[in-house]
Amino acid sequence: MPMNRIQFQPGLSLPEFFNRFGTEAQCEAALELNRWPQGFRCPRCGQAGHSVIRSRPRKTYQCQQCRKQTSLIAGTLFQATHLPLTVWFLAIYLVSPAKTGLSSLAMMRQLGVSYPTALLLHHKLMQTMTERDARYTLRGRVQVDDVYLGGELPGGKAGRGSENKVPFVAAVSVNAEGHPLYVKMVPVLGFTLKATDGWAADCLSPGCVVVSDGLACFAAVADAGCQHRPVVVGTPKPRDLPQFKWVNTIVGNLKTSFGGAYHAFDFAKYGTRYLGTFAYRFNRRFDLGSIHLHLLAAAANIGPRPGPWLRLAEKTC
Repeated sequence: MPMNRIQFQPGLSLPEFFNRFGTEAQCEAALELNRWPQGFRCPRCGQAGHSVIRSRPRKTYQCQQCRKQTSLIAGTLFQATHLPLTVWFLAIYLVSPAKTGLSSLAMMRQLGVSYPTALLLHHKLMQTMTERDARYTLRGRVQVDDVYLGGELPGGKAGRGSENKVPFVAAVSVNAEGHPLYVKMVPVLGFTLKATDGWAADCLSPGCVVVSDGLACFAAVADAGCQHRPVVVGTPKPRDLPQFKWVNTIVGNLKTSFGGAYHAFDFAKYGTRYLGTFAYRFNRRFDLGSIHLHLLAAAANIGPRPGPWLRLAEKTC
């Protein structure tokens, strides 16, 4: 059996990571480069001329035109943090390529921080990954399936009516040879025409050919300018049909990842974040050596995501 080149990528080794980002000065230089690739620009007036104030705990720039002072971490995901950037960069390195997932408890042990700190840091990075991936839509031929996240609660309802189950749509685009390219996993309010119409508008590019198992709600993709090709499932189960090979494989990988990394989490409140993180990693699996740099660039430009905001209930489509 030939070796899978994607799975056997070397990636970035831990010694190499520490060689490149092992000091605060190295992390500051990398953050500055990702925040201002063409050099510092004042966020108030846009001028480039500046001086650097070295007496502050964090590197601070003062605009020579309007005199505004700007910290290196102000306006980034790291705003107001008391942690060294070396800790943040190590967290980015650990989280970004973790195919099987990484719990906040495991992050706590590896970073040497308290559990509340690791939990907050973890969710900030997951939110960054989710928002970054939401900017892209699927193209070409797309396999879709209706899936539920979560299981039956003791004493609760069974099946689809369970209070602990969150519906979401799993979709994967495939190339002409039938190999998977990119995925989208987004919670929906339910498998209705209205919910699916909103999902398709956000996640699919016009002209997609959507292959489903014939669930009525997927007919709504036509409103987003896509073709719907239902495959009515008879005796064979969907996982046995080649039309759904990759969407079912990826959903299986998702459940294995969640089961191995997390004991429990609030599906209804944080489902978008966990699903988005899984999709982010899968969609950038082609270059594991630079996946952490993509997340760093996103963190440098996303803006602050404070704890109280992260703890609010999420709005599903």
